[in-house]
This record gives sequence, C-alpha cells and structure tokens, in this order.
Amino acid sequence: MSWQGQMGTIVRYLIDDVDPDNYTYSDHRIETTILVAGQLTQMNVDFNKTYDINVENCTLDPDPTGETEDKAFITLICLRAACIIIGSAIRSESGNAISIKDGPSAIDLRGVTQTLAVLYKDLCEKYEQQLLEYRAGNSIGGQAILGPYSPGSDYVSRNNYGGHRAGGYFEY
Repeated sequence: MSWQGQMGTIVRYLIDDVDPDNYTYSDHRIETTILVAGQLTQMNVDFNKTYDINVENCTLDPDPTGETEDKAFITLICLRAACIIIGSAIRSESGNAISIKDGPSAIDLRGVTQTLAVLYKDLCEKYEQQLLEYRAGNSIGGQAILGPYSPGSDYVSRNNYGGHRAGGYFEY
C-alpha cells in the first residue's frame, strides 16, 4: 500500500470520514492536505529521513510507508493533516452557527461548531504531545538525566525493574 492509501485511511479515521459511499472529502483533498501537513511539519522537525514533498504534483519521496516504515513521520503528519482539515471545517461551519427562535419553535446550529472545536482541540493536543515525544527521542522520562553512569544510577538499577519495584510503583 502506498502512502496515499495508508496515510489517507489514517486521516479519514481521525476526522471520522470513513464511509466510502459518502466521503465528505475527496481522496485528492486528503492527499494534498497530507502533503501540506508534511511541508509545514518539516519546518519544525528534523526527521531521520529527508522527504521531498511536492504539493503541486502530489508526490512524496521516499514513501514513508515503504519497506522501512517511518512511524513517527506517519503519525505526526496524519495528526497534523487532521488538525488542518478539522480547523478548515470549523471555519466553514462557523458561518452556519446560528440560533433562531420563533415562538415555541427553535433551531440552534451552534453545537456543530462546538463539537468540531472539541475534536480540533483533542487532535491538536495529540499532535503536540507526539511532537514533544518525538523531539525528546521517545525516551523514558528522566532517562536522559539519570543515565547508566550518573551518581545513584546503580541504586535505581538494583531496585527498579521496568519502572516498578517489587512492591509496586515508585513512591514519591
């Protein structure tokens, strides 16, 4: 499967656009948004590989979903693309956020924008968290501070097995 298929499917699930008979966004829109997200993210992140992104020709080289899958690139770009799409949907729907009352009847369309705003906030927070973890090298918290040759590390290694002591979690 190419990057268009795999990353497009991930983005569609993130934005809840998974019914192939009733897609809200075309495949081309999803693919170009992935490329725009890749272009924007490469400005802030130094990935292990250098990706050549051409939004105009809709190309991404090398394919991050190929033989040596770049899971960090795929995750960050898909989350960023989902943020871009939902942010665009919020801007579009905000013009329709109206409330009409006529006697006992009422129509309130403000909730649509609020629901999208919650989804947007959640996706963007996940993107920022993943970005922070990637920049930190996906390391365990404190590992860089307390390395194998740091004072006291022999005590931790004797009493710590995978983040737990024999009696339970660390006590702080």
